[in-house]
Amino acid sequence: MDIEAARRRLDQARAELVEQDQITETDRAPVELDQTSVGRLSRMDAIQRQAMAQAGKQRRQLERRRIDAALDRIDSGDYGYCARCGEAIAPRRLELDPAIATCVGCSSE
Repeated sequence: MDIEAARRRLDQARAELVEQDQITETDRAPVELDQTSVGRLSRMDAIQRQAMAQAGKQRRQLERRRIDAALDRIDSGDYGYCARCGEAIAPRRLELDPAIATCVGCSSE
């Protein structure tokens, strides 16, 4: 297992998440409810877009936490070992998701 390659993938994924947060920042802004300047359907559309942007931000925050935890495991020397049982995580599993924290057995429980 190439730990430095995993670190690069994790760093890149984290940077992409931060960039997405910056791109969608205006979509998460409060919606103007002034009925004289914006029609009802436009407000509803804006509120829906805002809710979707906020949900996306929450998903990105969770993913960043997973990535940060994986980077911490790399720094501490625990990367590649299950956070629950301590057994080695299959290299193919880590290739598919370098932020994964558990082995197949513990994940299925």
